[in-house]
Amino acid sequence: MLKKMVVAVLVCGVSQIANAQSADDTNKSNNPLNLAPSLNFQNYYTPKLFGTGAHTNDFLVRPTLPIAPGDWVGVPQILRTTLPVSTRPQADGSYKTGLGDLNVFDIFLLKQEEIDVGIGPLLTLPTATSQELGAGKWSGGLAAVAVQTSKEGLLGGLVQWQHSFAGQSQRDTVHTATLQPFIIRNLPQGWYLRSTGIWTFDLQRNDYYIPLGLGAGKAWRVGNKIFNAFVEPQWTIAHRGEGLPQFTVFAGINITFGR
Repeated sequence: MLKKMVVAVLVCGVSQIANAQSADDTNKSNNPLNLAPSLNFQNYYTPKLFGTGAHTNDFLVRPTLPIAPGDWVGVPQILRTTLPVSTRPQADGSYKTGLGDLNVFDIFLLKQEEIDVGIGPLLTLPTATSQELGAGKWSGGLAAVAVQTSKEGLLGGLVQWQHSFAGQSQRDTVHTATLQPFIIRNLPQGWYLRSTGIWTFDLQRNDYYIPLGLGAGKAWRVGNKIFNAFVEPQWTIAHRGEGLPQFTVFAGINITFGR
């Protein structure tokens, strides 16, 4: 009887340690302020747009590189680049696929206590291979992130604001803001629930859309890498304007290196 009790306690202890490690790995792979290199492949497929029967798709390649404090900058930095491969409808009913506009931001990690806080500049470059796939403008602005981490998961938000300052004169001015609240709820064995819809506001046209997401994912460790795969359907619960996403399927795999 005593032997069985000892075995049960050991199994329970090992299970708790494994779950704690899984929760830590899940937090690291989902935290935009984690100081580890990462490579993310993410896809937004929107089969329904308001006011049209067309669809859109955006495949994102997103490397992230942490930069250690130095003589010039005394706090850690997180450099994130996003290169989209986009599909957009054209006037004749066909679709155009190619590179979209490149977005880069450099976050200065200002606080690492109960709530991690970072802020820094962002830049969007007009790298689109055709007019339908980009704004044709250089835009600059700011990005800010706040994240609270616990064994239960993550709670936080990412805010971005940008305004165009150069580019093709015949193209519309870019003036946008986005807010991405994110909620990650950890479950046993690396599984988790997630909600990370990006609220998008076109300040130039006074259009906006606010999606609500509910999805699931799983993080697992292979050597010194953490893999994280997820799917998150998102429904737009409020909007103003036509041609905006009505329903989107967000999916991806994130790879975190070295930590």
